[in-house]
Amino acid sequence: MATIGLSAVLVIVYRFAGHGAIAAHAVVEPPQATAVPPRVDVIVPAMGGIERFSVQPGSLLAFESVELQAMVSGYLKTQDVDIGSRVKKGQPLAVLDVPREASAAQEAAALLDQAQIHAQLAQAKVKSMTADRDASAAALAQTESDLGRLVANHKYAKAKYNRILSLVDQQAVDKRLLDEQSRDLESAAAAEETARLAVKTARSQLAATAARIEQAQVDVAEARSAVHVAESRLAKARVDVDYARIVAPFDGVITHRGFHPGAFIRSAVDGAQPPLLTVARVDLMRVVVRVPDRDVVLVNPGDPVELAIDGLEGRTFHGKIARIASAEESTTRTMRVEIDLPNPDGRLREGMYGRASIRLEPIARRLTIPASCLLDRSDKGLAVVPIVRGGKVHRAPVRVGADDGARVEIAAGLHANDVVILHSSVPLEEGLAVNPRTVE
Repeated sequence: MATIGLSAVLVIVYRFAGHGAIAAHAVVEPPQATAVPPRVDVIVPAMGGIERFSVQPGSLLAFESVELQAMVSGYLKTQDVDIGSRVKKGQPLAVLDVPREASAAQEAAALLDQAQIHAQLAQAKVKSMTADRDASAAALAQTESDLGRLVANHKYAKAKYNRILSLVDQQAVDKRLLDEQSRDLESAAAAEETARLAVKTARSQLAATAARIEQAQVDVAEARSAVHVAESRLAKARVDVDYARIVAPFDGVITHRGFHPGAFIRSAVDGAQPPLLTVARVDLMRVVVRVPDRDVVLVNPGDPVELAIDGLEGRTFHGKIARIASAEESTTRTMRVEIDLPNPDGRLREGMYGRASIRLEPIARRLTIPASCLLDRSDKGLAVVPIVRGGKVHRAPVRVGADDGARVEIAAGLHANDVVILHSSVPLEEGLAVNPRTVE
């Protein structure tokens, strides 16, 4: 029989009534059982971060939409399009009856012809004056030549007179010969003086002709200016006539019609009036999304977008951010973002509504774990993750990154080979021995 230690023996004493006797029995206590470590479910962190999206409502607008107004007043003569009509750029849409503008254009054309005739007459006058100037210049040259000849004659007559005078003084010739030479000298002097006057007259005529040419050239410039004014008036009148013809500014569809043939259309400059027609470009749609303040700094042109349209049973379309406002609206603290969405089949309509998923950041090279693994998470991005090291619980402090609600990124504090506790039935105190079980 095995020996029982004293620590395992319980002595029970019975006192038998009436006998005063005492009996003792030794009872052996079973040895205490050893504690089993609690089982915990564990996982390993997944490689690859979280793709961050901003999901916002988006409204579809035509890429371009123009309200067509009349620039001249008149009666609507013809209009060959209606709501829903597909139109091409430059296609005539409506024509106004504008007889006043048509008459003004005809008058401007006649005034232009008149101005051009006046300009031609002024130019012909310049040519005539130029010919007169040339004739006056030739006459001046002739009179100057005659003057030179007569001056020479005068000098010769004077020299001859002096020689005869000397002979008369010597009584070598008859005095009557001196008288005859005196008459010839006076005649030569008179002819020279007449020639000098003729030269002055010719010069005056040449100067007058030159002045008349300058005046004629001024008249030509004035006539040409009148032609330019008349051309401008005609161009304006023709523009007014052209305004009576309304054309499509781009390829699109008519979305609004305000009048029917026979209606009086008031010019847009004369006062407010509903548009004649509205044309929208729909081969390319403009999706407008309001991005909240928290996502504004992460939105950039070129970011991919997936748009689900409610009116098309959630059909999705893919595009990219084309432009951003770069400024938030003070009342809503949101920023306007636009996505260009091709619409080749015309299924997208202005005013449709959908949900735009904007990818804000590409997938980061970080570890991710289920959000339920975090303990003691703070609003500063710090938390604790329970892990198993050496069969015991270790509470690892970590810095949290992006969070999509189901999984979170761990920016720092965790390694790829760490064993993270997913579920536990007991409180996870530091140093607690556990039995880990890996789960998928």
